[in-house]
Amino acid sequence: MNALDLEVLDQARDWVAQGHGVHLVTVVQTWGSAPRQAGAMLALRADGRLVGSVSGGCVEDDLIERAREGRLAAQAERITYGVSRDEAARFGLPCGGTLRLIAEPLRDTAWLDTVLGEIRQHRIVMRTLDLQTGEASVRAASPTDGSDFDGRVFRAVYGPRWRLLIIGANQTARVLADIAVTLDFHVIVCDPREEVTATWNAPHATLTTGMPDDTVLDIGTDERTAIVAVTHDPKLDDMALLEALKSRAFYVGALGSRANQAKRRERLAMFDLTEEDIARLRGPVGLPIASRTPAEIAVAIAAELVWVRNTLGADEVGAPCVQPQAQAQARP
Repeated sequence: MNALDLEVLDQARDWVAQGHGVHLVTVVQTWGSAPRQAGAMLALRADGRLVGSVSGGCVEDDLIERAREGRLAAQAERITYGVSRDEAARFGLPCGGTLRLIAEPLRDTAWLDTVLGEIRQHRIVMRTLDLQTGEASVRAASPTDGSDFDGRVFRAVYGPRWRLLIIGANQTARVLADIAVTLDFHVIVCDPREEVTATWNAPHATLTTGMPDDTVLDIGTDERTAIVAVTHDPKLDDMALLEALKSRAFYVGALGSRANQAKRRERLAMFDLTEEDIARLRGPVGLPIASRTPAEIAVAIAAELVWVRNTLGADEVGAPCVQPQAQAQARP
């Protein structure tokens, strides 16, 4: 769940507290080339104001019309778009695309308070809703849980299901942290240097001042964790990489030019890492977009994180990476 979806839940709670009629609309199933994945959601007021997205197109327009005309049900209901060719064309869905939604009226904010509180503690929760009885419950969930719908019971998962550990609290890390939060990452920034962390300000990231190698071990690095070293200080970056490259992290990268990366690989080879371990290192880190500034480098890293997560994912942990022609990364 990304920061944009968190905004949907926050706004929905505020609107209910203000006395507005509100429906929470969630994508529960998709077929074909659907524009949004299961779990995408929006909050919709009775007057048609909304936050969030389930399609980015005419589906929202139709939902707004339903809300204004009072055609949304007083209990949770299923709404399907794109079953026929004509309907797919009408609602701007790709050829063959179908969306099934659940539109649920929000009458109280108790479960929203619980869910939002858990999310802000970086915990993942699942809410189960029985459409036939209206019964709902919230329980703890794991990163591998996902939203699903069996035709009667809808299970929605809320909270960050991926983690990003950034070594170094510099400008690149600050921009990357902000971007990564919107991409469904719980961001942890590690930097033991007091003179650096004294002015650190990234409200969406968790700051730790432990040593980098200890932090890689302490957070319980797994297949849904990415680790990026951006300090340009071998004493810190290499410490983290020595543990990260032996871990199950699906992505391990380090900032630096190709010349510096070659030297780094020589240093890493002096320790208890195999050639396969070292081959996992993505460096220069990020997609090749000729980035130079801290913000550009952060965008390149975030883009590569998404690419690796979506194309390799947890199934390819440990596989040697095939590096694209990388950009030179000057000291930010």
